[in-house]
Amino acid sequence: MYIASRTLRTVAWSTFAFSAARAQYVIDNLSFGQKDGVYISPDLRAIPHWIIQGNADYVPQVLSDRVILTPPYPGGKRGSLWAQDPLHHTGDWTAELDFRATGMERGAGNLQFWYVRDSQAHETPTSLYTASKFDGLVLVIDQYEGHGGSVRGFLNDGTIDIKSHPEPDTLAFGKCDHAYRNRGVLSNIKLHHAEGFLEVMIDGESCFKTDKVKLPEGYYFGVSASSAPENPDSFEIHKFIVSTTKSVTREEPNKQRYPPPDHQAQANLASQKIHEQQTHKQQNKQSGRLGDQTSIPQMLEDVVAANIRSQQDQFADLHNRIQIINNRQALIHDLLEKMHTDAENRHNDLMNRLVPLDDRSAATIRNVEKVERTTMEILRDLESKDFKDMMNQIHRALENNHEGLKVALPDVVGKVVRGHGPSITSFLFVAVAVQIMITGAYVVYKKRRGGAPKKYL
Repeated sequence: MYIASRTLRTVAWSTFAFSAARAQYVIDNLSFGQKDGVYISPDLRAIPHWIIQGNADYVPQVLSDRVILTPPYPGGKRGSLWAQDPLHHTGDWTAELDFRATGMERGAGNLQFWYVRDSQAHETPTSLYTASKFDGLVLVIDQYEGHGGSVRGFLNDGTIDIKSHPEPDTLAFGKCDHAYRNRGVLSNIKLHHAEGFLEVMIDGESCFKTDKVKLPEGYYFGVSASSAPENPDSFEIHKFIVSTTKSVTREEPNKQRYPPPDHQAQANLASQKIHEQQTHKQQNKQSGRLGDQTSIPQMLEDVVAANIRSQQDQFADLHNRIQIINNRQALIHDLLEKMHTDAENRHNDLMNRLVPLDDRSAATIRNVEKVERTTMEILRDLESKDFKDMMNQIHRALENNHEGLKVALPDVVGKVVRGHGPSITSFLFVAVAVQIMITGAYVVYKKRRGGAPKKYL
């Protein structure tokens, strides 16, 4: 199959443009925590290009990999982070925040994600309900409506006094539920602004999206948090990354991370590669077989473009490299999605297993408490009641029964004897019968003796 060089050129440049459009460039002076293994603060006291503030005598604590805006104890604290530089970009940009909230079972507090004008930035940390008339956008993360957590978006042009509004929660233009407390993992909230829409995402899933909001440039990013006086929540900020898809709009250019290539070595590798390709083509022609020109290799060695003489080979090499980049990027994305899905499944499975255990434990505890209450009631009854009167009553009852038996027993026995004993008539009859029998026996004896023969001596 023959493919024209113009077609290859078109495909290569289209693929390259698509890859470039998907690339994200981090704005370093508006971000921190974007580099793994690098401390967000060089001296553990401040973050470059950011202002850290607290209320009264409290200052947020800066650690190597996080900033604690509000501590777990004591409550009633406020902390904030404000970028010193504004965002000079009106096109496609993304700001994402990694945070964690921990506290007691019924803890309270809130977190604000700000994008406001210069007049509101760098002020004392505050919340939506205590803020003055601000100009910009704020995302509020709190336990609104008792759903375990929610994310809501508010807009203001500097004319609305939200803290004096009778129902400030009705001013939200978008919201979604998100259980952010005591998760054990970081929560990721992403604000994506593009030409034509504004989208808020939570942990990679869309929270709400609108095409009626367009944020201007020159505004400042900020994060603030406040905790309740009783049962406070602790808010930790781990990352804040602002990125854009256009490298020319970055406030700071990327620094060279790799040493310059060895051009002589690359030229030798390129010559050797081209020689092998030509030899392979000649062998295919001699054997009457066509090479599979549409197959894309899994990896290519680094070569210098000037060493590839043929225009078709140049564009084929560019096309293959861009396809490899896209394939590897798609593979990484799939692996990350699979890891995220597996982690969510393991988490859900673990939670499903823990819930029945909690129920059984609660039922067992309730039964034990019930037995303890019953035992305590019996002990209190035994200790508080006097059984002397009861024993006297039993004793008197026994005495009464004894006296009754002494009085009634002879009469009862007499009645039994009289009712079941022999009568006088029967006794006389038996006596007369016995005498008659004896008399008869004596008469018979005499008669027999008189009739017996006599013996003489």
